[in-house]
Amino acid sequence: MTLSNEPQSRLFFALSCPSTLRKAISQWRTSLSLSIGRPVPAANFHLTLLFLGSVDNAQIAEVCAAASKVKAPGKALTVVLDRLEVWRKSKALVLTPEDAPPELMRLSYALEQAMLAFGHDQEHKDFRPHLTLARDYRSPVPEAGSQPEFLLRADRFTLYESHKGQYRALAEWPLVQQAGLQPQTLDGVEPLPE
Repeated sequence: MTLSNEPQSRLFFALSCPSTLRKAISQWRTSLSLSIGRPVPAANFHLTLLFLGSVDNAQIAEVCAAASKVKAPGKALTVVLDRLEVWRKSKALVLTPEDAPPELMRLSYALEQAMLAFGHDQEHKDFRPHLTLARDYRSPVPEAGSQPEFLLRADRFTLYESHKGQYRALAEWPLVQQAGLQPQTLDGVEPLPE
């Protein structure tokens, strides 16, 4: 194993959760009266596309450049989060779609392939779209007064940095490519020229 002296960031690609949806999900989660686990702050709600883990900061611009070449679905995505599950191995309470859109699955796979160049060849895990409600959750699925049916609509995907429980958007790319449109970078992170 080679250890890098470069400062690193923990990165992941995700679909953002709009504020109105974050609020609705948070209120619904409150109705579950959870007494166990650590609730994920509503500000951190998202649907992960690909977790990269630790990446040298010097490579972030290259990661952005590779992500900008990923074939976008060509349309906005709507993901119906309609199942409440407990993932015992990861000790998480999550919302998942019963039927994930094929375009979502293809986008995750395309990102995974694009990131192989950066050593992202960790043990392959099947992509299971989800939104985490609570971590360290070690109980059965709680009773819900009403079934979940949340529509997550996204017209872009985002590269996030995770630091001490806070998520910061670094760059985002539209799901519908328009002629001459470049990816929007945030916080001074610029993709490399093509």
